[in-house]
Amino acid sequence: MSDNDGKKTLGLRGAGGRPGNVKQSFSHGRTKNVVVETKRKRVVVPKPGAAKPTGGASAKAGGDPSRRPAGISDAELERRMRALKAAKAREVEEAAERAAAEKAREEERNRRRAEQEAKEQEQREAEEKARAKADEEDRKKRETEEAAKRAAADAAAAVAAPKTEAPARAQANKPAPAATPRKNERDQRQNRSKARDDGRRSGKLTLNQALSGDGRRQKSMAAMKRKQERARQKAMGGSVEREKVIRDVQLPETIVVSELANRMAERVADVVKSLMNMGMMVTQNQALDADTAELIIEEFGHKVVRVSDADVEDVIADNDEDDGDLVSRPPVITIMGHVDHGKTSLLDAIRDAKVVSGEAGGITQHIGAYQVTTDDGVTLSFLDTPGHAAFTSMRSRGAQVTDIVVLVVAADDSVMPQTIEAINHAKAAKVPMIVAINKIDRPAADPNKVRAELLQHEVIVEAMSGEVQDVEVSAITGQGLDELLEAIALQSEILELKANPERAAQGAVIEAQLDVGRGPVATVLIQKGTLKQGDIFVVGEQYGKVRALINDKGERVNEAGPSVPVEVLGLNGTPEAGDVLNVTETEAQAREIAEYREQAAKDKRAAAGAATTLEQLMQKAKDDKNVAEMPILVKADVQGSAEAIVQAMEKIGNDEVRVRVLHSGVGAISESDIGLAEASGAPVMGFNVRANASARSTANQKGVEIRYYSVIYDLVDDVKAAASGLLSAEIRENFIGYAEIKEVFKVSNVGKVAGCIVTEGVARRSAGVRLLRDNVVIHEGTLKTLKRFKDEVPEVQSGQECGMAFENYDDVRPKDVIEIFEREEVTRTLA
Repeated sequence: MSDNDGKKTLGLRGAGGRPGNVKQSFSHGRTKNVVVETKRKRVVVPKPGAAKPTGGASAKAGGDPSRRPAGISDAELERRMRALKAAKAREVEEAAERAAAEKAREEERNRRRAEQEAKEQEQREAEEKARAKADEEDRKKRETEEAAKRAAADAAAAVAAPKTEAPARAQANKPAPAATPRKNERDQRQNRSKARDDGRRSGKLTLNQALSGDGRRQKSMAAMKRKQERARQKAMGGSVEREKVIRDVQLPETIVVSELANRMAERVADVVKSLMNMGMMVTQNQALDADTAELIIEEFGHKVVRVSDADVEDVIADNDEDDGDLVSRPPVITIMGHVDHGKTSLLDAIRDAKVVSGEAGGITQHIGAYQVTTDDGVTLSFLDTPGHAAFTSMRSRGAQVTDIVVLVVAADDSVMPQTIEAINHAKAAKVPMIVAINKIDRPAADPNKVRAELLQHEVIVEAMSGEVQDVEVSAITGQGLDELLEAIALQSEILELKANPERAAQGAVIEAQLDVGRGPVATVLIQKGTLKQGDIFVVGEQYGKVRALINDKGERVNEAGPSVPVEVLGLNGTPEAGDVLNVTETEAQAREIAEYREQAAKDKRAAAGAATTLEQLMQKAKDDKNVAEMPILVKADVQGSAEAIVQAMEKIGNDEVRVRVLHSGVGAISESDIGLAEASGAPVMGFNVRANASARSTANQKGVEIRYYSVIYDLVDDVKAAASGLLSAEIRENFIGYAEIKEVFKVSNVGKVAGCIVTEGVARRSAGVRLLRDNVVIHEGTLKTLKRFKDEVPEVQSGQECGMAFENYDDVRPKDVIEIFEREEVTRTLA
């Protein structure tokens, strides 16, 4: 065997194979001559008198010197022999161990097999005993039934033929003939064969048994009593109609025929027959409308109880509570006002924390919910709403869940548009208001101007002899903060805010978002009851089970009482901001309510899309054809921001251009978003979110533009600028001159040429012209030629004569007037 691992060995080539000269061959036909040193082969001569070892391998290896490997000494050979013997001994021991282990496993298998057989034997014996017991019970039952039949027959005989009572009774009481031995033996053989057959088919239910009721299932006592009653009535010679049971049948908007029969406790065949008599060919699986089903129910003599699908929400109905269960709760205060008037800074000063630094551009983008404990130990719940116009809906939700509104107005800026909106929201929600005149430390501060301008909006502060409290504060220096907290505490005492913490929780979703690591997360302000970890709830079209509760400090809590804002984890989807959270008893109730709401929303959208006539559809298609659309996709970090962006996009545009939001959602930009954007030719706008790696790669391949924003104003301005590019340029006409036709000449190869004099302005060859006859435009076009004497000229000044010929128009007459004008395009922008 070669030890070269597949490599070629050195070979001797050449003339006569000269010793010491070797030709070495390589791959690809390459060779090389090398000089090697040749040695004689060593010959080992055995010592005289050495014993020749006998036996297989040792004789081969060491007994014959010619077969022993070269360079192996006697000691080495002896050592190898001992190692070989030890290896053989180990092999023998391992074989013995394997045989013992196999024997043990075989014994274990035999023992388990014996146990299994014993267990099966016991089970068979138990089944035989059970069958014997069941046969005994069947026999007793049959005897009971036969006795009942005989009693019924006796009663019938007594009523029908009183005169023959004695002979009939004697015949009935006549003893049965004694059984012969041969008959007993035949009955025993039949019973044994029946027992064997039952044992062989035990545990199997045939179709005949199932249909005939001869299987394991026995008739109930009620069925037996009904059967005996029918037999007694029949024996008495007449059938007495049993009393009709009038039932209250709950009837939804649609119901299946079989379900209707089940609720009425009537046979399905009777209900189908009744419908066919009414001219409706239906089956038991078809659905009926409520009016038809009501006719059937009344025909069968039952009472109709109309119910609707919305009744599933009755389980979360807000019932009246006893005053004894109510306890005081902290007030919920909403900070409102114009953008950059210092709302968050004021709340920041109260909380003694830095919140503004966490918002992009120092602007609040979301509704923040916080709890503050004052030095007096009073707990206050604050909602900080954005002040920009794009967040009107978010601010509206803040007013709906609040108890007190703190209206922040900058003393150096006074009342602004969003300040007026906040006042309107507070009035619509019928919430008491406290005016905080902020930035009082500024040199240009004028609090009296603020109070005077508030009068125009029917907000009369106490300094103006009104009822609305006003406090001058400074978020920078801390001036007036204690007075503001006192005013809030006083207003809270007047309201006497109370709630029942022991009832099922109810709250409002302030904000909702899709967190990458935690899934859907909703910021909920609890209004009634106590929300606990593990509670099952429904919120809008979503439901779930509270997996974790996190307070405004980022700490996990086990429960949250009234007026406490918490983040709720465990939803199956992202709810809408403003949805109401209700705790239910079971998950089935929550799922049913969520599914009903989802279906109702789908039906509402479908109805809105379907409620159009053909003329309206054609008009809409015609309008859409004339309107340029800019499609975009919007992805935001939270639901409220996405909704605010969509509302802002809807306001951009006019009769010619509009922005269409193809899709808006919460969470990171995904690959499916890129696919939709590519199919629609739309850019993707990400607000405080980013695209994942696969989405970025797909966007680069397909050429989809992704833009990231952290301030909503920048997003709105960019979209507005892009939409302005879709506007058609405005065409303006500038009149540059007039010319009057004096004579008309016919020129070969040219046609009619008007001899004119420029009466005003200038006539240019490149300009547009109109031909006026009696101040009426009869032609509009371009000049074919403009000549001064015999030369073609680019323009002719006022007071000079020239010749003009129109392109593709020859109907020119003396005294006609030619109007010369130029058009220019003016770029338009959206307001």
